[in-house]
Amino acid sequence: MIPGAGACSLSPVQAAPDPAPGAQLEELRERFPRVAVVHDWLTIPGGSEQVVLELLEMFPRAELFTSVYDPAPWPAQITARRVHASYLNRLPGATRHYPKLLPLMNGAFRSFDLSGFDLVLSSSHATAKNVRTGPGTLHVCYCHTPMRYAWEEGFLDGEEVGRATRMLLPPLLARLRRQDLAGAAGPDVFVANSAHVAERIQRYYGRPSEVVHPPVHVDHFLGLERHPGDYYLAFGRVVPYKRVDLAVAACSRLGRRLKVAGDGRAMAAVRSRASSHSVEFLGKVADGERDALMRGARALLFPGEEDFGIVPVEAQAAGVPVIAYGVGGALETVRDGVTGALFAEQTELSLAEAIERFEKLPLDERAVRENARGFGRGRFRAEMADVIARASPG
Repeated sequence: MIPGAGACSLSPVQAAPDPAPGAQLEELRERFPRVAVVHDWLTIPGGSEQVVLELLEMFPRAELFTSVYDPAPWPAQITARRVHASYLNRLPGATRHYPKLLPLMNGAFRSFDLSGFDLVLSSSHATAKNVRTGPGTLHVCYCHTPMRYAWEEGFLDGEEVGRATRMLLPPLLARLRRQDLAGAAGPDVFVANSAHVAERIQRYYGRPSEVVHPPVHVDHFLGLERHPGDYYLAFGRVVPYKRVDLAVAACSRLGRRLKVAGDGRAMAAVRSRASSHSVEFLGKVADGERDALMRGARALLFPGEEDFGIVPVEAQAAGVPVIAYGVGGALETVRDGVTGALFAEQTELSLAEAIERFEKLPLDERAVRENARGFGRGRFRAEMADVIARASPG
């Protein structure tokens, strides 16, 4: 058992084989000899890029299209193939300042003519889905989310935006919404990364979608041995919408130890919420240090609203319970009272109460790990292969 205050370790869970697409995927490769994989930009590896890598594993001969491409951080799986970057890639500083190019990205993706491909797989949270395809091309869009900054009022709260930029935002966002909606008419099939995103796709685009959760490298974390300590962990990019400030404020309020692993533009605001010496800021950490932090964490604190949330699944695979804001993807990955605790309001007090409730829960480490099994990479490939097979004639 895992009482909230810590417990003796169980043996790590052995990873079971994921379901495999097998013959179905081989048939799809024969049916679709020319495949294009399209992604918004390839600059910094993250969760959505894991989807790209899995799609390339499914179709090893696929060509890759993107708006801006920096080859430095990518494995040979990407760099060894032909990558088609748009004309935006030729602009000075494009790989560093690509978010500023967002108003131009619809045009960049529309400049690609993919009518000669049999299958187009777009991985999109912005404009990748807006590519042009021919009448004989099947276009399946894996949608991480409709463009949240364009559609969701308040999503940019906490961001440092100059006065002039803020005045220009309403017409700019209105234009992005029009382009986003027009682009949403292109794909033949939408695949959502969660039921939460499927609801958004229906609300904003008026399109149905199938849910296929993203691939998570659960096998590695299932093999980590637990040695629970006395600290909580916040892990990932420190940006306003992830609300790391709430984790810092709640732990400061309760006098609980917290380790914050990660960095980002909201770090100054987050540090200002630390009112005790119980909070430790580690900055970015390497994979080995991440694993050590997972082994010893009492629980992962996840106070942001995420479309899915890969880190909570990784944590659970490592046997680490999760205390999460009970909205969005967390509702599909965290089982309240079984693999962690959910809190209802995105406030310091609500999170603090959830931490105190968690500390009284007798959780079973094996149940926490087992919950993560269903999000593996083989499962993703099998489900995506099934979606493509059912969407294509013959």
